[in-house]
Amino acid sequence: MNLRICGNAKRTFGIELQAFLRLAARQILQVTYILYSMPIPAYQTLMLPLLKFISDGEIHTTQNAVEQLSGQFNLSEEELNDWLPSKKQKTFHNRVHWAKAHLKMSGAIENTSKGHFKITNRGKLILEKKPSSLNVKYLMSLFPDYEEKINGFRYRKKEESPLSGSNDETEENIKETPEELIESGYQKIRTSLQSEILSRLKAVHPSFFERIVVELLVKMGYGGSIQDAGKAIGKSGDEGIDGIIKEDKLGLDVIYVQAKRWEGVVGRPELHKFVGALAGQGAKKGIFITTSSFTKEAELYTPKNETKIVLIDGAKLSQFMIDYNLGVSIQNIYEIKRVDSDYFEED
Repeated sequence: MNLRICGNAKRTFGIELQAFLRLAARQILQVTYILYSMPIPAYQTLMLPLLKFISDGEIHTTQNAVEQLSGQFNLSEEELNDWLPSKKQKTFHNRVHWAKAHLKMSGAIENTSKGHFKITNRGKLILEKKPSSLNVKYLMSLFPDYEEKINGFRYRKKEESPLSGSNDETEENIKETPEELIESGYQKIRTSLQSEILSRLKAVHPSFFERIVVELLVKMGYGGSIQDAGKAIGKSGDEGIDGIIKEDKLGLDVIYVQAKRWEGVVGRPELHKFVGALAGQGAKKGIFITTSSFTKEAELYTPKNETKIVLIDGAKLSQFMIDYNLGVSIQNIYEIKRVDSDYFEED
């Protein structure tokens, strides 16, 4: 009887142990997934790790900080090569820059030369307090001079603001740097503008659409002058335009153009007809423009001969019009500047 109870107890313990091990394994996998799939950290998240990295009092470089922090947060090559929308700076580098900038504004670090910096006594004081995290709000609570700088950038004193204490910039979970917010806003404005341009293109008279395409191609460097391009284009009268234009101002080569104000998607059969039209004109280069879009089969289509064709759908057409300032006007210009460190270095 006693042996039977002992055996049952062993079997029960074995089952419970297996269940526990399976649960522990799942939790370990979840933690591992979180550690190795961590998104690019916000610039405020980088403040404390950056300050700890330079806590040895030695002089460090920005590149050293980027390498150290990227390893600490297990960033992948793809994440490290993620660019801001402007393609002028990598996202992680930009966030490290802003973490460093706020630490410098608060007096926690100081520059020793271009691209070189070290911790200050104020920075050491912050670390002595052993904060669990570091952000703009925490720094403002510690240093009135830093708070004054931040409020100065907002063009108002804290006590004058009805939103004092609730400004998004002081929130711990903010991710975007000021440059990212500007570029994100710019992309939203541009997307809205593209949509409006495309709507206008679909509504204009065919002859005016012809004029728009001619002007755009000339602005892009094709067709010689507007007069030359205009003579060669606009013969079909089927709510689109067809013709041959010069590839350069000298007319050393020509490009066949077909443009349609279509609502439905353009399929591969239409491209077959287009390539046939190129052969009939003795041309090997063509541009097919539509205000709608192309099917996947059309986008993947490649002529077997030496013919080269470029597809421009409504989205690209509106983008080109913005890029080449056609049908749009500049409303505001904002310049973002930074200190020229070389200027302040004495000989």
